[in-house]
Amino acid sequence: MRSTRTNASQSPTDIEPRPLSARSVVLSLLLGVHPPELPVRDLVRSVEPFGIADSTLRAALSRMVAGGDLHRADGVYRLSERLLERQRRQDDAVHPRTRAWDGSWETVVVTATGRGPAERAELRAELSRLRLAELREGVWLRPANLRRSWPAHLTELTQRFTARPEQPARALAASLWPLDDWADTAGALLARVARLERPADRFATFTAIVRHLVTDPVLPDELLPTPWPAPALRAVYTDYQREVTEALRCEPAPGKGSAADE
Repeated sequence: MRSTRTNASQSPTDIEPRPLSARSVVLSLLLGVHPPELPVRDLVRSVEPFGIADSTLRAALSRMVAGGDLHRADGVYRLSERLLERQRRQDDAVHPRTRAWDGSWETVVVTATGRGPAERAELRAELSRLRLAELREGVWLRPANLRRSWPAHLTELTQRFTARPEQPARALAASLWPLDDWADTAGALLARVARLERPADRFATFTAIVRHLVTDPVLPDELLPTPWPAPALRAVYTDYQREVTEALRCEPAPGKGSAADE
């Protein structure tokens, strides 16, 4: 059986942080705080280390409200419902919920027919977000070690059951996910974090770390190469998230940020 390897990850040569736009900084900040809302004065203060001017930030905030990314009320910006779902996926990537694995595999067969290319692509993307991998067209599976609810709307499109493949589990996992590539990229990200000092460089790199963690299949330990760097990657991101949250909670010095409240 041949896997289509849908769960691709970043390669070690493709981890250079993307340029930081005002929009990407605002979204990263809000996705990382709970509840996902910040007053404009805190946003202004937080983007200053990245060289983002007040006027640039405010223009970006206006566009994001108009585009449905954010809601604004009384000078406080909050993620829209669409982006709240993205935050839930990010939180699950950083703190996945697992259970002891008994050797069984969650198996999903796509039964829907007559769907257009866009609908088929969206279904594939959603199954990938559920950390399933495609064994062959329309057949998806993964070890049954995750604690998560199954989206109700997918029950009309798929049949879901558990099975025990005859193929050795470790070999099957290696055929479904590019585990060595994932580990190499994670190692490169960890090395990059260790040598960075500039706030903008660190912020961009931790944003890349979150994107990479979202693609972690979260397999049982016995199916993973050793050493597996995902726990270390989650630990450094959790520390950074705590650092950013504490900085956001710090009150600005007297006389600072008054213009941001206007």
